[in-house]
Amino acid sequence: MTSAPLAARLGVPSGPLFFPVTAYGQDGTLDLDAFRTHVRQGVEAGAAAVFACCGTGEFHALLPEEFEACVRAAAEETAGRVPVVAGAGYGTALAVRYARIAEDAGADGLLAMPPYLVVAGQEGLLRHYRELAAATSLDVIVYQRDNAVFTPETVVGLARTEGIIGLKDGLGDLDLMQRIVSTVRAEAPGDFLFFNGLPTAELTGLAYRGIGITLYSSAVFCFAPEIAQAFHKAFNSGDDATVNRLVDGFYRPFVDLRAQGRGYAVSLVKAGVRLRGLDVGEVRPPLHEPADDHVKQLARLTERGYALVEEGE
Repeated sequence: MTSAPLAARLGVPSGPLFFPVTAYGQDGTLDLDAFRTHVRQGVEAGAAAVFACCGTGEFHALLPEEFEACVRAAAEETAGRVPVVAGAGYGTALAVRYARIAEDAGADGLLAMPPYLVVAGQEGLLRHYRELAAATSLDVIVYQRDNAVFTPETVVGLARTEGIIGLKDGLGDLDLMQRIVSTVRAEAPGDFLFFNGLPTAELTGLAYRGIGITLYSSAVFCFAPEIAQAFHKAFNSGDDATVNRLVDGFYRPFVDLRAQGRGYAVSLVKAGVRLRGLDVGEVRPPLHEPADDHVKQLARLTERGYALVEEGE
């Protein structure tokens, strides 16, 4: 862990926020050597933070001991150069357990995944995340998606909770997010962070920037860091011509391809990592591998993305 506040380190990122996949061997067991390599390569490629064992990292499929091993490996490989944020989820008791495991393993913060299965009211959701935040010394980013959708008033409550530093939006309701951002700005002014957490967030980056949200997660960085870096640089420097060229030629077609299969937000990304030359294994059930033709399309599309980056140099 590092001494600098997590919010300060994430607030103005020097590069994309990296959500590594979790590596498995041919027998399906955890491959820590490959995972370490993946994390190390991402940091060397310019990642501003490592979000280990989150959605792209198949948090749902990991045993507690596997989770601990991966978070510890990520913390060791980053060696304080960038913060490590670990996933935590399920019901409150299990989320707290994962949070404490992450803290012991050296994480700098938590990404709080939605509670398991149940659709709770706002009061229950707020209590859940407050109990999670109070369980460790780690700062918490709350992930809005699926069955964890918040009113602006609830997000104000989150922002006023010690240890909760931000909200990652994976819902994509811009009207709701504008109301959330405005309400938090008016009623809980401070350094509360907002992240665009949609799958392939680069596609909607300009729309989110329009409501004041510039931080985003990048799954593409897992398998094409040069493309992700080029987009990040253009996006943060106001080079919208380059942003639109990459969106039109790479990111939108990638999202169209991702939409061809359920769970492709993880399995297609993992296939991309393998295409790059690092064997990180297949996804675990209930996810499934992408069709061979879709992997071939991904290879061609990635080549096109690199060509677009070269055009702008």
